[in-house]
Amino acid sequence: MKTIAARMLDQLKIGYELCAYEVSEDELDAISIARKVKMPPEATFKTLVARGDKTGVIMACVPGDAELDLKKFAAATGNKKVELAAVKEIQSLTGYIRGGVSPLGSKKKYPLFLDRSAINHEHISVSAGQRGLQMILAPHDLQRAANATLADLAKTI
Repeated sequence: MKTIAARMLDQLKIGYELCAYEVSEDELDAISIARKVKMPPEATFKTLVARGDKTGVIMACVPGDAELDLKKFAAATGNKKVELAAVKEIQSLTGYIRGGVSPLGSKKKYPLFLDRSAINHEHISVSAGQRGLQMILAPHDLQRAANATLADLAKTI
């Protein structure tokens, strides 16, 4: 069965590959998922949900081998301060559960900011909207589908 995110790409006639993997509660981090889908961690992007003091809910996609720099994110989004949404809020805000948040198809369309490093890769991996399923696609296709803004958001771990 296709996820909402995959159906969105189909409607836009954007090519992608779905890649299923075995889910483990202990391995929901992007580096573990990258290993499971045979993608480099720097090309496996995690989607984070945050709140800005001026913009409200916003989303960020950053490489699996990096962290979201909240100061850079605030500057890129026109906020003074940004904080990550609590895990218990993620599902009510997006319709997705932790470990399965896709940059596409959330129940409300929030602004998405994609770390600029994405364009250094031919293909990147992002959640398809459920745990155990990743979408592999060209970064410019994700940017177009999500109407994402490229920004410098990451800091290395």
